Amino acid sequence: MARKRRAAIQLNSPQRKALEYAMLLIGSLVLATSFNLFLNPNQIASGGVSGLSTILHNLFGVSPAIVQWACNIPLFLLGFKIMERHYSVKAALGSIVLPLCVMLTSHLQPLTTNPLLASIYGGIGVGLGIGIVFRGRGSTGGFSIASQILHKYTGLSLGLCVAVFDGLVILLAGIVFDPEKALYALIALFVTSKTIDIVQMGVNTSKVAYIISNEIETLREAILYDLDRGLTLLDAAGGYTGDERKVLMAVVSQSEVSKLKILVRSIDPDAFIILCPAQEVLGEGFRAG
Repeated sequence: MARKRRAAIQLNSPQRKALEYAMLLIGSLVLATSFNLFLNPNQIASGGVSGLSTILHNLFGVSPAIVQWACNIPLFLLGFKIMERHYSVKAALGSIVLPLCVMLTSHLQPLTTNPLLASIYGGIGVGLGIGIVFRGRGSTGGFSIASQILHKYTGLSLGLCVAVFDGLVILLAGIVFDPEKALYALIALFVTSKTIDIVQMGVNTSKVAYIISNEIETLREAILYDLDRGLTLLDAAGGYTGDERKVLMAVVSQSEVSKLKILVRSIDPDAFIILCPAQEVLGEGFRAG
């Protein structure tokens, strides 16, 4: 209980809050810069309010920042009641700051006119910006709020609600521009989602190893002291014989997988090893993501 209380204090400390707001500002700037360097000048509307602003900008010449403010602020007010207070403050700030960053970077000249390059690099930049904002427990507002509202009142999954709004924007882009631009928008959206995952959980995928062996005690000592990794003993039973046995479970980094396999094979060549990806591992011995 005491550890949970200390963790809660650290999570809500003034330093942590200041870092989170800084991440919201930095992420918004990265997102806006990528939008103006790659997506908007190449008519790539990869979902969200930013994608809608690209469509309206090309149709009517309205500033993307103005469109984003016009969408974000009403959506925030509409969704205020369904969000927690601390999240609402950040959502409000994100709804204002992101369009401001878009306006401040609107003078930047596009780095490429190749739509494929623009969709890839624009997707990376947008994903990086959103990922930074999410790491700071923030929000850029827009259709993420609309998705929460739809989720609450329809019971649809949140992921499906997000896909509905992004899909409508991309479909509109295909009608207003051409189907090829919609396909490029799908590429950008895919790259964005993958980049967000990388920023959120990192690229160093660890492995969970399950080891079934008749030399459990020897393997336990070898993993603990030679590999210098913690482990857990799980109770199990043979599916055919029904005999009770122990299963070793250990989490190792990608670079330690080969060493683990060599270590296990040297002790018990007949050992059964199962390796599963562990995208994110938190705790003693592993760096927090």
